[in-house]
Formats: sequence, structure tokens, C-alpha cells
Amino acid sequence: MSKNESGSLQGISPVLKIALWFTAMCFWWLMINLNQWEDTFQNYAFGLVFGCIPLVGGALGLMNAKAWGGFGSVMGRATGLLSLGLLSWSLGSLIWAYYNFFGAIDIPYPSWADVAYIVSWPLWTWGAIELSRATGARFSLRHRGGKLALLTIPVAVIAASYYLLVVVARGGELVVADGGALKTFFDLAYPIGDVVILSFALVIFGLSLKYFGGRFKTSILILLGGFVLNYFADFAFSWTTLNGTFYVASWVDGLFMCAMTALAMGVVGLNPNVSIDES
Repeated sequence: MSKNESGSLQGISPVLKIALWFTAMCFWWLMINLNQWEDTFQNYAFGLVFGCIPLVGGALGLMNAKAWGGFGSVMGRATGLLSLGLLSWSLGSLIWAYYNFFGAIDIPYPSWADVAYIVSWPLWTWGAIELSRATGARFSLRHRGGKLALLTIPVAVIAASYYLLVVVARGGELVVADGGALKTFFDLAYPIGDVVILSFALVIFGLSLKYFGGRFKTSILILLGGFVLNYFADFAFSWTTLNGTFYVASWVDGLFMCAMTALAMGVVGLNPNVSIDES
């Protein structure tokens, strides 16, 4: 698409289109919450539409991966795996919306939606590892500061996560008794997955920062911001479902929307032909 096609959506970069979509969604979210709607068509429609943001981001990201040479190249694998993680998370949100509309279930947990959500984490983790290979994280490990970060960041994340995800969000109980085997699995998988993906993201992106270069630095920092937001969104979801205050399109979904928008923009920005800074 030509940058000279002003006045037309066709002349706007995919990253900017996602940003405009996000802005419109923010106004919709604000309307829902100002009117204090909690169990309406607007709530569930919002959940369905915002779940399409990572769907579009993942699809465009796979196109970027192909442009990098596909899974045969390091950047192709990194972009492709991060994109598949977005698609998996989007599938979870679409399944969730199906339960809302056709199953008359406000909070389908545990359900098939959680399976799709969980699958996104190993995909994102693997993608982050591949991205670190492309951005030079291994070179930082040769220095004392890099080795120290490798040890201290996971410990700090685990400590903070235990407090937030177990003490605060779950009232000190990692697994709620009499919840059934499936619920027990997801009760364990969510906090463990949060710890793993945030630790990997902080370590990998922290070690890679000085090697990013100018072209994709913005995209990668946006990705890091998305992972951090997703971590806090998961904490907020656990906390609000425990105390019975969660509803679709609540402030928690607002956090998830911000997280998925950041991840989508970051992946779409990993375009070998046009970076975010150039769009």
C-alpha cells in the first residue's frame, strides 16, 4: 500500500488501523461501563469483537513470518510463533463468546476456552526465545550484568506472582478444594504459565535491549508491554472471579484488550519491509 494514498483507509498502515480499532473499542468499553451494563448484549458483543483484535494481528503476523522466509529463518519462526500465540488466544476468546451467546454461561471456567488460552503461552514463550536469538540476548550472558539478570528476574517474578496470584487473587489458596480435576489443572496452569511467560519476556527482552537496533526496537518494546499487561490482566481476572465481581467488558477485559492490542501491534510491526517507526 502506498503511503501517498491519504484520505483512504487503504493508505493507512496495519499498525495504525489496529490502533484506530483499539480507540473505537475504548469508547465502546467506556459507554458500557458508564451505563453500568453487566449482563447485556453489549457486554457479550464487546467480548466477541475485542477477541478479533489478536485474530487479525496473528493473521498479519503470519504474513510477516512468511516475508522473513517462514519457519526456516530465526525471525520467521519468532514472528510466526508469536502470531500463532495470538491466534490461539483469540480462539479462546471466541469460544468464550460462544458460551456467552449460545450456552447462556456468563463465566465459562473451566471450559474449552481455557485450553486455547493455555496453548498461547508455550507458543509465546518459544517465540520470545527465537526472538532473543535474532536480537543477540546470548551476547549479554557473557557479562556479569546479564548473568545477574538471568538469576534475579525469575526470582523477583516468582515472589511477586505468589503474592499477587495466590495471596491476593486466591485468598492464599493456590487450588480451591472440591473444584474437580479440570478446574484444579487450570488453577495451577494459569499462575505457573503467567510466571513462565513474564520471566522469559523480561529476561529475554532485557538481555536483548542493547542489541535491538533502531528498526524494530519499538515493536519489540510494545511486545514486552503486551506481556506485562497480560500478566496483570490474568491476576485481575483471578481476583475478580474469586470475589464475584467479574463481568464481560469489565475493567479486567479492558486490561486484556490493551494487552492483546499491544501484542498484535508488536507482531504486525515485525515486518521486514516496513517497521512501526516507518509507518
